[in-house]
Amino acid sequence: MSCCFIGVYGLLALLSIIALNLVYQFLFRILNRTRPPLVFHWVPFIGSAIHYGMDPYDFFFSCREKYGDIFTFILLGRPITVYLGIKGNEFILNGKLKDVNAEEVYSPLTTPVFGSDVCYDCPNSKLIEQKKFIKFGLSQAALEAHVPLIEKEVEDYLRTSSNFAGASGEVDISSAMAEITIFTAGSALQGKEVRSKLTTEFAALYHDLDKGFSPINFLLPWAPLPHNKKRDAAHAKMRAIYLDIINKRRAATNEKATEELDMIGNLMQCTYKNGQPLPDKEIAHIMITLLMAGQHSSSSISAWIMLRLASEPAVAEELYAEQLANLGRTANGALPPLQYKDLDNLPLLQNVIRETLRIHSSIHSIMRKVKNPIPVPGTPYVIPTSHVLLAAPGVTALSDEYFPNAMKWEPRRWETQAPKIDDKDDIVDYGYGAMSKGTSSPYLPFGAGRHRCVGEKFAYLNLSVIVGTMVRHLRFSNLEGKTGVPRTDYSSLFSGPMKPARIRWERREVKKSA
Repeated sequence: MSCCFIGVYGLLALLSIIALNLVYQFLFRILNRTRPPLVFHWVPFIGSAIHYGMDPYDFFFSCREKYGDIFTFILLGRPITVYLGIKGNEFILNGKLKDVNAEEVYSPLTTPVFGSDVCYDCPNSKLIEQKKFIKFGLSQAALEAHVPLIEKEVEDYLRTSSNFAGASGEVDISSAMAEITIFTAGSALQGKEVRSKLTTEFAALYHDLDKGFSPINFLLPWAPLPHNKKRDAAHAKMRAIYLDIINKRRAATNEKATEELDMIGNLMQCTYKNGQPLPDKEIAHIMITLLMAGQHSSSSISAWIMLRLASEPAVAEELYAEQLANLGRTANGALPPLQYKDLDNLPLLQNVIRETLRIHSSIHSIMRKVKNPIPVPGTPYVIPTSHVLLAAPGVTALSDEYFPNAMKWEPRRWETQAPKIDDKDDIVDYGYGAMSKGTSSPYLPFGAGRHRCVGEKFAYLNLSVIVGTMVRHLRFSNLEGKTGVPRTDYSSLFSGPMKPARIRWERREVKKSA
């Protein structure tokens, strides 16, 4: 009998909480004229977490229909104010440092993975200096040197990996591209010592460290969960590996003979504006950041590209024909090794990458903590400090008003709809080189403002060489009975294809270049 009473009282308590929540929302709509509309939700604290978590774009577009471009929703007790559209991107991504803060949102998640005193675990002024340091590996000369390294990594993988054994077969393309992209980024940006470890020590460490990006860690990054214990152990071991490389270089007796023209060697020579040399611990943490940060996006986008080519094999054949037509032949009739200058002669390849980035962005939400009450220009709204702001550049990229029939993957749309050229007034230098603010464009696959991805040029290069090399050697198609591409998996912080994402491949008869 007592259990029944407890059950009844529990149900009544829950219903009372829901009723009070509904009354609060009703009064909020009437009395709070300076706040954006609140998205309706039945259960307090949970709010809109389920709809947003299952399909953020469906959530954004449905809320836009009901409330307009600006609205607030509850995400596990936190009020999140969304501002969609170009004006929203400008308002949030180019917000002043005194008003919006990225570190408070992302540091609890990224610091245990990347390490202390780098990325979001340091003042923005220090992060700007660190971005300037790593531009060494993103210079024109460096990008040109990366091309043959990336091409070799892909060719070696296609020749030696069990995923591509034989003349034809099936492959989980998401897993294969995850491996390829970490090898290419490792070879190009990390140096020979690190690349030599990617198939041994780093394999398990990377996997354990990557688990630190589990969605639950946005709320409980410190929780003594099994994956967090593995994350912390992996970070310590990976940092020790980098420190060992640095110490061995510093201990070398003949500095010129051992000096490496790679990212580690560059960082060992860097000095902050205050005269402090970059500490070895921070060098190690920057190297971990470089290894981890870009791999997710490149892995996801390259997998999406392969899935799209498998669903439309004719486009893959056009990519191959484009190389045959535009890159010339060696003495024995083979395609020559790829060079940096070749990429400008492959417009369809660039458009395939551009279109896939448009429709399959791996990051759907960019958040900032509000530090001071911020009036929203042209509206009666003032966003309070208790809120987190959320920009979703992917919404404009998926909107018919900017991209007709936006949900259709159509690389050739870029032949007539070139990316908007930013006005000169939109160019700014935050301290690591002149760049576009970018927010006036509906297409922002690498973000905008001071936190725009510094590795954007490398990402395009890496994807171009990977895809260009793969279509030279392989044909692609969907499995029998399958059409289209898989749905998007939003259960991870970095959205990608729903797994397993399997396709068929067939090896071409390719002549080796002389």
